Amino acid sequence: MPFNQRHYYIIKLQYLGFRFHGWQKQPNLPTVERMVQRTLRFVFDHSNFKILAAGRTDARVSVNETAIELFLDDEPIADLEEFIQEFNLNLPSDIRALGIQETTADFNIIQAAKLKEYIYLFSHGEKFHPFCASLMVYMKSQLDIELMKTAAQMFIGEKDFWSYTYKPKAETITTSVVDSCYIEENHLFTASFFPEKSFCFRVSGKGFKRHQVRLMMGALFDLGMGKLTLKKFEKTLDGSNKIHLSHIAPSSGLILYKTDLI
Repeated sequence: MPFNQRHYYIIKLQYLGFRFHGWQKQPNLPTVERMVQRTLRFVFDHSNFKILAAGRTDARVSVNETAIELFLDDEPIADLEEFIQEFNLNLPSDIRALGIQETTADFNIIQAAKLKEYIYLFSHGEKFHPFCASLMVYMKSQLDIELMKTAAQMFIGEKDFWSYTYKPKAETITTSVVDSCYIEENHLFTASFFPEKSFCFRVSGKGFKRHQVRLMMGALFDLGMGKLTLKKFEKTLDGSNKIHLSHIAPSSGLILYKTDLI
């Protein structure tokens, strides 16, 4: 196979975001993209490649499953399984490759339809063990969980999420569809140092704006703390009301749980 012929791959990744300033490479800051590029450069022993992610994450946001597209301008990867093993061996301990598959030139990971599920882990009541801080948010106030559960399901459907769009401009498309949305007791992630009871906000759809899920969680927290009435909350679900929401929930509780390329 001659050099300079381009080869295409999809790599599934997961990472703990607590020490990173998000996915996108930034000067003089630790980011996931920077670490992945450095590792690929070491494994390939050249820089004849580029990568594109299915989506970006903010600082301290973790990912259980996402995908990147690898464009390789060199010899193809001879053994995909062997490559993944070597890639993981050289990645830092808070990033892991889940698998790799070949794709074609007509695939574009940015334009490909995606179904994403985000989760947000939180607890209230007795303060949790400090080790939880990388994955979960502690709320000092007691929360009305049942009211929050009721409100969470009101996000479902096609709505104008203007109030849940960070700094919307006149041309920003703020209408989108939420396929599912609910709060349940957390059983997805457990550890001996986790609180006896914690909770998980789960939301899925094809597209979310920057900070949208954290604004949704912020509104639910305000509702649970009594700072927001259910009537006022309902009004935020109608974009024509142009209600500005300022409570962006902390990033450390947010996890991109799953990315399905469909």
